[in-house]
Amino acid sequence: MKYIIIGLGNYGHVLAEELSTLGHEVIGADLDEGRVDSIKDKIATAFVIDATDEQSLSVLPLNSVDMVIVAIGENFGASIRVVAMLKQKQVKHIYARAIDGVHKAVLEAFGLEKILTPEEDAARSLVQLLDFGTKMETFRVDSEYYVVKFNVPEKFVGYFVNELNLDEEFNLKLIGLKRSNTIKNCLGISLVEHKVVNELPEDAKIRPDDVLVCYGKYSDFQKLWKAL
Repeated sequence: MKYIIIGLGNYGHVLAEELSTLGHEVIGADLDEGRVDSIKDKIATAFVIDATDEQSLSVLPLNSVDMVIVAIGENFGASIRVVAMLKQKQVKHIYARAIDGVHKAVLEAFGLEKILTPEEDAARSLVQLLDFGTKMETFRVDSEYYVVKFNVPEKFVGYFVNELNLDEEFNLKLIGLKRSNTIKNCLGISLVEHKVVNELPEDAKIRPDDVLVCYGKYSDFQKLWKAL
């Protein structure tokens, strides 16, 4: 796929480099010449332009790429102006980074395909690790609802599945469970792999190495973590 990334600060730089490494064609743009120099050899093309200037923005092949990502975060005005001009130029697929609630609220008015909140997501991930004390992966469905995959807390171990009462007590739906099995590869080396258990009897006990997948509101996940 082809991407244009406008704003090559820390977030935009990593995004551009990672997408390029995966084989995508990435065009970067930033007003700072130093930022462009640091990435130009790692992506297809990089431009030193002021993206808030309509004539300069027109240099970019906006309507011949799969997506334009506005990664500008620190300059609120520049971010909004660039998004507004992209909409005016009828760019179909726009992602934009928001650094706080006000920024996000303004971006929402443009009806963008996706608003990125990397700082918020990173902060929440750290809180989950520190407070919940177990490895977690989250997928945001919308502003309220998440799918969360996490290693079972120590307090869950030994309980029957029907004793967890996640739905009744926390309004969280258990949608999957992964259980580890020890297998041997072709060299006879023992390895541990996790597989989804499609049918788990309610009287089955939770094991220390189980992984749970739940769906619900983020606020309800917070209640669960506090209870633990």
